[in-house]
Amino acid sequence: MLAVEDLLRDNAFINGHWVSADSGNRFEVTNPADGSLLTSVPDLGPNDTLAAIEAASSAFREWRTTAPSTRARLLRRWHELIRANEKDLALLMTLEQGKPIREARAEIRYAAAFVNWFAEEAARTYGDVIPSNASDKRIMVLKQPVGVVAAITPWNFPAAMITRKVAPALAVGCTVIIKPSEFTPLSALALARLAEDAGFPNGVLNVLTTMDAASVGDELMAHADVRKISFTGSTRVGKLLLRGAADTVKRVSLELGGNAPFIVFPDADLEAAVQGAVAAKYRNAGQTCICANRMLVHEDVAEEFAVRLTAKTSRLKVGPGVDDDTDVGPLINEAALEKVESLVADAASEGAEIRTGGVRHAYGRTFYEPTLISGVRDEMSVSSEEIFGPVSAISTFRDEDEVIARANNTPYGLAAYVFTRDHGRVWRVPEALEYGMVGVNTGVISNPVAPFGGVKQSGIGREGSRYGVDEYLEMKTVTVGGL
Repeated sequence: MLAVEDLLRDNAFINGHWVSADSGNRFEVTNPADGSLLTSVPDLGPNDTLAAIEAASSAFREWRTTAPSTRARLLRRWHELIRANEKDLALLMTLEQGKPIREARAEIRYAAAFVNWFAEEAARTYGDVIPSNASDKRIMVLKQPVGVVAAITPWNFPAAMITRKVAPALAVGCTVIIKPSEFTPLSALALARLAEDAGFPNGVLNVLTTMDAASVGDELMAHADVRKISFTGSTRVGKLLLRGAADTVKRVSLELGGNAPFIVFPDADLEAAVQGAVAAKYRNAGQTCICANRMLVHEDVAEEFAVRLTAKTSRLKVGPGVDDDTDVGPLINEAALEKVESLVADAASEGAEIRTGGVRHAYGRTFYEPTLISGVRDEMSVSSEEIFGPVSAISTFRDEDEVIARANNTPYGLAAYVFTRDHGRVWRVPEALEYGMVGVNTGVISNPVAPFGGVKQSGIGREGSRYGVDEYLEMKTVTVGGL
């Protein structure tokens, strides 16, 4: 199956050792495309979590004082190993997560790019010298690593969401405990295996596999040595973690749910807008937090846009992710499929028109046909809830003020998209939208050099870019007197 079979790991990684659960329990990892068993991994609990915290805390004392050039060298080596094993890592991802192999390979390159970017940032955690108001004093600002970081990552991007958190943390001198999704632990373990090969010291990077996320999370939240939580996932769980972090006043970064508007003005290049919609909607079968969730199209061009997007949508190839020509793979599980079915059925019952798709695919299991529905209204659940599936939902608007108000009428604020050729709108509309990221005339906005994150109930903090390192640094003021 894999060129390097050692990348398929079936134990957790704590303090440089591949370990079983203290309880001896294990859980199965299956392929969402066909339900086949891939392997089983340890089902860790609180005792195992405590061991990882102790390992990371002990390793931090030396890692924080390791020269930035050494940390950068290890990160660059990790990057080289990830790129060298791209095909195997992508195959593992597709097998456990389902996304098309082309997308999986792109994600591995994307994940590696974060490691490379933050390797360069390791030596750039500059402090400052502030002019003092007293001639016999000097004021310095130092930036120092936060400490032990718990990185809790989702199943939809099982490699990139790890490196986007772990690489900046390691670069500035933090140690990390990764808790991957129970659906996709194999990608995390494979990355840990390559980090081990790269030469990171024991305890600097640890991976906890578990089905009992609540008890493991409680241990991470309660322990005073864990100084930072970085979480990507649902808003509901993010709120629980934020409450749990309060008792020990941990630093928190949260990248949560979204309800992205995709706004098409009448002056837009419609072909570019359709291409952008396909990129922003159907990647990973619509299972991304920045997916276009509401397509708000001006009434003058709505029908032409819908016809063009329907044609593109109906031609998307559905199939197992391992097939090279697959465009849309399976959803992650039956619950995800049932949610998509329910949202489409609800919209149809309230008058929306299903133009293509709208049913389970002939493959069965968790495959759903790429779908486009029009005539959607804001009060429909398909407009207010995050779809997380391959469904485009189109509604119309009449003017700029209306669409901005409707786009902002949500508790979420992660990503938004705007298509227009009016130079005034290019500035006005993104500035008026209450979102952390806005794509103008593009459906692709993620990049290691750009800050990623949301506002309102879509999160706190930013990942990627030069701002990403600040999430893992404390600022210390040193005042020297008697000079």
